[in-house]
Amino acid sequence: MHRLSSRPAGLTLLTTAAALAAAAALLALAGPAHAEEALIQPRTLVVDAHLDRNQAEREILAARRYGSFWSTGEEALARAALAPDFMDRTLPPGRAQGLAGPLAASAGFRQAVPDLRCEIAQMIVSGDRVVSHLRFTGHFSGQFHGRAGQGQAIDFIATDIYRVQDGRIAENWHLEDNLTLLQQMGLVAL
Repeated sequence: MHRLSSRPAGLTLLTTAAALAAAAALLALAGPAHAEEALIQPRTLVVDAHLDRNQAEREILAARRYGSFWSTGEEALARAALAPDFMDRTLPPGRAQGLAGPLAASAGFRQAVPDLRCEIAQMIVSGDRVVSHLRFTGHFSGQFHGRAGQGQAIDFIATDIYRVQDGRIAENWHLEDNLTLLQQMGLVAL
């Protein structure tokens, strides 16, 4: 791991290569049931150096599973990432609480953007919290609120704050750049 002097004391920054190595180690620790998962990896990973290594690895794995769920739509990844009593603390109107909310949101969004991909641009791990800065890309070639896409490029960001307990995301606070998304879809004027 590389320590950068520009980071506050106690934080470790992993570059992409180091993040890839850490991710491979996490998959090995996850066991055979998850060894085949093609989990997305953070481009930049910052971990509190004072955090217990096993705890950090469990938190990173949960966040990677959840990011991979958004990238693939595979329900098994969401089920593995989220605690049975998962709470969305910034629940959008009309979205169900718990696991049902993200599952429905992903399915609905994939109807609009079938080639949706999610990237974890950076991940910060400290205590029982993980902050994931996400980037979503794809093309609006499906249907969204009765409107057909014309193949418009989609590229917007989101930031999630997870509280991880027992290796699964128990709570999530999230903020998406919906204005940019709606502008790219042609649903809101620039």
